[in-house]
Amino acid sequence: MKVVVQRVKSASVTVGKEITGAIEKGLLLLVGVHQEDTKEQMEWMCEKILKVRVFEDEDGKMNRSITDVRGGILVVSQFTLYGDAKKGTRPSYIEAARPEKAEPMYEDMVTYLKEHSDLDIQTGKFAAMMDVELVNDGPVTLILEK
Repeated sequence: MKVVVQRVKSASVTVGKEITGAIEKGLLLLVGVHQEDTKEQMEWMCEKILKVRVFEDEDGKMNRSITDVRGGILVVSQFTLYGDAKKGTRPSYIEAARPEKAEPMYEDMVTYLKEHSDLDIQTGKFAAMMDVELVNDGPVTLILEK
């Protein structure tokens, strides 16, 4: 599993003309599921996301987690995180999980975050063409992989 974590001042996802998810201060998660990912890896990733300290404390040090600052989380599926463009000019997505595996893993991740925090958890729409808008905060961006 690979997740791009971006600290944001705000973020939203629109499918067609409908906003499917929007947050103010928090984290935007771009989530890629690998074909060999397990439930244990997904749970580890969720715990890491809830605890990683990327928000500033009163001294200006990144010492607070999303849980500490009571921010929102916007979760967006993104199979292209497993795109491999080493050969040629058209990326291969062979490492990305097929939708029949990726969608339940994505949904389980959203459920886990909701059940293990009392934060505002919002989502995009799996396999949809989405417009993602965000205002980076910092910018602070991490790539987590398990």
